[in-house]
Amino acid sequence: MSITLLADSVLSEAYRLTRNRMAVFWSVLFVPALFVIGGITYHLITKGKTQGMAAVAGIPLTMGQQPVNLGEALNQGAGMGANGAILVFMLIGAATLYAGDYRWETFRLISARNSRVNLILGKVVVLKLLALAAMIAFLIASFIETVSQALVFARPLTFEFDGGDAGRFVLQWLLSWVRIVQYAMLALLTATLTRSLLAALFVPFVVGFAQSLLGGPGLAILGWEPQGWAAQLLLPGLAFETLKAAIAPAVPGPAQPDGLLIKSLISLTLWSLVPLAGALAWFNRQDLSKE
Repeated sequence: MSITLLADSVLSEAYRLTRNRMAVFWSVLFVPALFVIGGITYHLITKGKTQGMAAVAGIPLTMGQQPVNLGEALNQGAGMGANGAILVFMLIGAATLYAGDYRWETFRLISARNSRVNLILGKVVVLKLLALAAMIAFLIASFIETVSQALVFARPLTFEFDGGDAGRFVLQWLLSWVRIVQYAMLALLTATLTRSLLAALFVPFVVGFAQSLLGGPGLAILGWEPQGWAAQLLLPGLAFETLKAAIAPAVPGPAQPDGLLIKSLISLTLWSLVPLAGALAWFNRQDLSKE
């Protein structure tokens, strides 16, 4: 595998994707924009209701002067970097990347200029960059939403961010990035198997939705323990939440069972590498003369 040819594949895929402005908008910008609009709306409604209740009760309105910590916005943005909305809308970019050449029958043109492994890996690298762009956009949106809270409620701003916060931020950021890339690997495998853009878009969504149901009431029905191998290996979303809780627990609680983090790491690793290996193996066997 030539590094130069792989770089060529990455640059060409990045160029083509950036020309598709709709795919970039829905994958990168839509969810952060919705988060900002929803956050500002929520703060305005909350302030209006509080003012109304104070007027009815005939008491002075006091919104409090507790400073709004911008440092918390960093960890909030990193912790929510792989939320359900981002995962779903990232499928638009993933399906465009992984199945676009099938849709437009251009594989037969580009496969003569680069190896098949490089063609797939170039798409994966660009998807990783797209995921980073989406996470950065959401981080900016988290800052804007936090600042809007301070402005709406006339509270002072502060920035408190120590070494522990920095460590949690880095680990949550990396974990969210891995989760987005892992989820999109289902789109890669589906696109390779079906040669369909719509299948690459909807199959990962359906699989993810089914896994979310299985991770909820399904665990009790099947009699699985959330800490068990079966639950952790079959439900990458549960593995992601387990690791996330270990990095930044919502509330202090008992220590996690021994070996649980290893199970979660193995789960995310397998759900990332197995679809990639399957896609590469199947793609190398395909006849692309008409694609």
